[in-house]
This record gives sequence, structure tokens and C-alpha cells, in this order.
Amino acid sequence: MATDYDVVILGAGAAGLAAGLYSTRAMLKTVILEELGPGGQLLITDEIENYPGFPDGIKGQELATNMETQATKFGAEIEYTEVVAIEDFEAPIKTVKTDDRDFTTKAIIIATGGSHNKLGVKGEDALAGRGVSYCAVCDGNFFRGQDVVVVGGGDAALDEGHYLTGIVNSVTYIHRRDELRAAKVIQERAFANDKVKFLWSHVVEEFRGDDALDRALVKNLKTEEVYEYPMAAAFIYVGYHPNTEYIKGILELDSGGHVCTDIHMRTAVPGIYACGDARAESTRQLGAAVGDGITAALAAFHDLST
Repeated sequence: MATDYDVVILGAGAAGLAAGLYSTRAMLKTVILEELGPGGQLLITDEIENYPGFPDGIKGQELATNMETQATKFGAEIEYTEVVAIEDFEAPIKTVKTDDRDFTTKAIIIATGGSHNKLGVKGEDALAGRGVSYCAVCDGNFFRGQDVVVVGGGDAALDEGHYLTGIVNSVTYIHRRDELRAAKVIQERAFANDKVKFLWSHVVEEFRGDDALDRALVKNLKTEEVYEYPMAAAFIYVGYHPNTEYIKGILELDSGGHVCTDIHMRTAVPGIYACGDARAESTRQLGAAVGDGITAALAAFHDLST
């Protein structure tokens, strides 16, 4: 039975674009379905300094555009639409349903990535990429020698804060409780670090700044006091969720909602692969996402060729 495409890739972030590049170069007719715009997390990263091959760094949007151009140059199509369901997922011919049309395919690569949980406070979106960040490894070096805050008290918050202490002047944790949720060994490391401060039982009510973040309005939950706290950057770690709601009940997911795969990005369902931040055990790094996408495309090519 004929299909519209050999491969349908869900998501045009770094993993999806890398998969599209390799699947089209393998002469597989490929379409990438994207809801917003190509690049994913690249679009909210001002400058990338830790991606190999760019010793002077590269703007996130520029890299996203380059990746899109390269994938489409070799024949990948990009359709802007929202995926609503996958039907006949266990059959040789699968159907991806979107709000515009249906796409039939022999293989599906899930690359829908994930989203950082936001605080949902005023100024957060306006100052994203200009001091408000969700990735210390990506953006920490821009604030070398300055005073920054980390919002959160779990493992991710303390791990990323520890990374920042090697770069910045000080790290202040803003945590809504009066004790941390992170593993004890990670807590002890933070308490022993002279660069670390804590605002216990505090929440951020607003991020402020003209061209860039320089302060936040914070509230002491015990005293009800509200005041401005200065900062060069705020790194938010209040949770991260994969964008996999549409495949619940179809594929095996871990407790966090990530798709379970083998090392070749294959899921338990033949013809369906997952890569990047949507898959279990992802490191949530750009280079790893690109490698995942390439691996998924090569696995799909191998499986469709045998």
C-alpha cells in the first residue's frame, strides 16, 4: 500500500531537523510536522557557545535557521500544523492526524521535545533570553562574575546552581519552602559552598528590567513582606515536562512522561522512534539531541530497508 511519506517526523527542533536531514539523504520521502517554528529550544537561547564547530558561538535562532535550510535543501518538507493523534500505530502503515489533514507513513520519529515549567509570573516571557533562563549550561557563561539566582529546590536546581558557582560571583536560591527537596548529598554540597545563599520561603512575583533582567519582586511567604531583589540572571528549575501528551496509551512512557527507547531510538512499537528531549534518559543537551535524531533516522532507514 502506498503512503504519503516514508517518514513523518513530529517536531522541528534540533533532533527533528537532524533526523530530517539524515532521512532525506537516505532517499526517504520525509515531512517534518511542526506547530510553531523550526528550532525548538534553540529559539529561546540567545547565544550557544558549547556546540562543537562554532568557537565564537552562534545565535540560537541563526543555528535553527541553518539547520532548517540544510534539511530542506536535501528534500525534507516542513508542514506547520498541530498533531492531534496517531492511528494504526501498530500497523505497517500508520496515520498521523493533525488539525489540517492526515499523513500516512511507514515510520514515525517522535521529536516533540519538552517544555520547561514556567513560574507564570509577570515579566517571565518578556525577559526570556535576556536574563531569564531555563538552562545554566547554555547561558551561565554570559553572567560570569555576576550575581544570579536559581528558582527551585530540587535536584535539577541544585545541580545547575552548583555548575553556576564555578562561573558567577554568587548564586542565591529562591525556594518557596524552608527546606530543600534535593538529595541530601547535593544539599550538603550547596550548604558548604561559600558562593551560595538562600531565600527560604520566598517566591518570585515579577521579573523586572528594561532591556534585560536586573531585579525581581519577591515575597516572603512567612512575613508577607514584598521587596525587590537584584540579580543579573534568574535560572528557573521548577520542573520540565516532555511534550508527549498525544501519545499516552500508545507508547511506553516512563514516570515523567518520556518515551522509552533502546539505544537505537526504537520504541517497543515497530516503525516508531523517539529522540531528543522527548525520550527517556535524555541529557537535554543540543549535541545529544542532534545525535539522537541522526540515530533515529538511521534506525528507520535500516528497518525500512530490511
